[in-house]
Amino acid sequence: SYSAMDHQPKFFENLSGTGKAIGVLTSGGDAQGMNAAVRAVVRMGIYVKAKVYFIYEGYQGMVDGGDNIVEVSWESVSSILQVGGTVIGSARCKSFRTREGRLQAAYNLVQRGITNLCVIGGDGSLTGANLFREEWSGLLEELAQKGKIDGEAVKKYAYLNIVGMVGSIDNDFCGTDMTIGTDSALHRIIEVVDAIMTTAQSHQRTFVLEVMGRHCGYLALVSALACGADWVFIPEYPPEEGWEDSMCVKLSENRARKKRLNIIIVAEGAIDCHNKPITSEKVKDLVVQRLGFDTRVTILGHVQRGGTPSAFDRILASRMGVEAVLALLEATPATPACVVSLSGNQAVRLPLMECVQMTQEVQKAMDEGRFVEAVRLRGRSFENNLNTYKLLSHKKPDAELPKTNFNVAVLNVGAPAAGMNAAVRAAVRVGITEGHKMFAVIDGFEGFARGKIKEINWGDVGGWTGQGGSILGTKRTLPAKYLEKIADQMRTNNINALMVIGGFEAYLGLLELSAAREKYDEFCVPMVMVPATVSNNVPGSDFSIGADTALNTITDTCDRIKQSASGTKRRVFIIETMGGYCGYLANMGALAAGADAAYIFEEQFDIRELQANVEHLTEKMKTSIQRGLVLRNENCNENYTTDFIYQLYSEEGKGVFDCRKNVLGHMQQGGAPSPFDRNFGTKISAKAMQWISKKLKESYRKGKVFANTDDSVCLLGIRRRNLVFQPVAELKTETDFVHRIPKEQWWLKLRPLMKILAKYKTSYDVSDSGQLEHVAMHSPKEAETGAI
Repeated sequence: SYSAMDHQPKFFENLSGTGKAIGVLTSGGDAQGMNAAVRAVVRMGIYVKAKVYFIYEGYQGMVDGGDNIVEVSWESVSSILQVGGTVIGSARCKSFRTREGRLQAAYNLVQRGITNLCVIGGDGSLTGANLFREEWSGLLEELAQKGKIDGEAVKKYAYLNIVGMVGSIDNDFCGTDMTIGTDSALHRIIEVVDAIMTTAQSHQRTFVLEVMGRHCGYLALVSALACGADWVFIPEYPPEEGWEDSMCVKLSENRARKKRLNIIIVAEGAIDCHNKPITSEKVKDLVVQRLGFDTRVTILGHVQRGGTPSAFDRILASRMGVEAVLALLEATPATPACVVSLSGNQAVRLPLMECVQMTQEVQKAMDEGRFVEAVRLRGRSFENNLNTYKLLSHKKPDAELPKTNFNVAVLNVGAPAAGMNAAVRAAVRVGITEGHKMFAVIDGFEGFARGKIKEINWGDVGGWTGQGGSILGTKRTLPAKYLEKIADQMRTNNINALMVIGGFEAYLGLLELSAAREKYDEFCVPMVMVPATVSNNVPGSDFSIGADTALNTITDTCDRIKQSASGTKRRVFIIETMGGYCGYLANMGALAAGADAAYIFEEQFDIRELQANVEHLTEKMKTSIQRGLVLRNENCNENYTTDFIYQLYSEEGKGVFDCRKNVLGHMQQGGAPSPFDRNFGTKISAKAMQWISKKLKESYRKGKVFANTDDSVCLLGIRRRNLVFQPVAELKTETDFVHRIPKEQWWLKLRPLMKILAKYKTSYDVSDSGQLEHVAMHSPKEAETGAI
């Protein structure tokens, strides 16, 4: 069986919410994904038998009371998963900042017995919640003195528990890798940049784009990384004195290299080293005056807050919402107010005030001009982004580059995956920076055998980050039948290291090449694999390049399909996804699209289960929610095919609902890469190239490279919170080669989450959560070793 866990599970059945009331509110600026969080809080709350209340219009609604605080049911949050913004409204509230306001709010909550609050908002909203909690017992005493509540109520509602979730598109909250809404905001920015690039290309224009981020440059930095911008201005890292000259030199150099367009990204809070603002207009005027380039400014503004949440934000918010309810159930008067957040792909709880203090430290460091410190306080992922951007955007003059005399080849293997080109670009540019000669192999191992290999330069990969598919060309062919010819090509071109970007075939290919080392010395060189496949089925990595883009395609399509049913009464859709035997896309797609069931190979199902699903849908059709969505992985069961399930549902649902089926097919492999895949591909590939340089130095003896140990053939993957290089030989034991999937997969433990949110009784392993961690300050060294 395919397990998700490696420890004794602890289940939440013993956590009951009976007799508890939870209030949920959204506050501060809105962010896409807030609704997914609200939905998860409501459904998980009802699931554990607690009462759940909407508090409309943020803290203002809490102070005003009345119809602003309403008990809700399961159906209240139907169909809000795919809606941007927040359906319960958000308002800036002056009165909550006064003690009178908070007194009134406390009275309104006590009237309904609400002593558990789930606050979704930015650092201001969360700080307010914490103050409210600290004052709570004092507020109740005062209400009792004024005769508004009795002594009984003071005892019964003595403690207020608070759990926060950070909803902010700026990603400006310390302690959490990603805040709800950040990924969706990046989607909006990248859509705009991709559109602008085509018009800029036509007219040889320079575009200055202004993105949100008054105090935090995350959006500007990551979008610059994701579109290969020429220059970026962010508050944490002001340009050095004389930046005007160096920027203009860079822009004109790029034009001289036949680059037809320039993109400059400016965060709205950008400053120079004297803390003076740098505006998009100022940058435009500078370019026009100095260079005479045709320059345009585009200010993205509130577009970035709008639109439907990305798949990542929906899954993040759903996981956080469920985790928040668990945290409220486990809270005691002694535990500090906490925020639930994500570290790597793991849910964690952190003390709210520690996060707030650290977030404020960043601002303080910036105000005082300690910019290096500000970047470090932002956390290791921010620091990594900045270092990678600096590495890839500016080419040093040839005279300044080291010369190693090593030749490194890059190839794509397997099916195309969005983000492969971003990975190739990063590999080529980092390789050149490290002093190697870079070679591109066309059409995978097959092309390698035929000698389709050529040198590739810095400029050749310009503009590659946003391109879907594989520009180098990719084939599924394995190297075993071409070993002789590939060895010849490696000898002829004097290739000293290999970087393979691809899926399961790439992994098998490296195993075959390392097995052939005894026979061919040519294969005794450092080799590294970067996982890229929509199926996300490569052992040794929690994520692979391309899976996020495919997931977004599936989610978008499911949204449209669900909408098509809004006119017809009672319809169930059966949707088939790709993934080979790996259920990642079906399972995560189901979570992101709000499906009723997902059939996957890793969790065997029989006719009884199908029967139960049909009955479940029949029950659901009696409520106000009159449509169903079922996802099926293409290979989940050889007999229960998509057609079989469609026919079964159609027959069993006669008179109650009708059925339609959709096979999504190859649209899941196409499309422009999502911001996550561009970024992930860029960073992981840069890291792999640095590893190659290190290995080349270690294995260079007597004028040649010779590496034949297991640890010279590695797969670079992301595991929980870190990037790790793992010898492919060691990954063999973790692999099911027949079905081409890892034996243990982290996302299986999210299965129950989907079932709970679709109203199934299930057991949910909460062993991973529950421990309160502290916000760690990382050392500068750590940024180089691990995190993404």
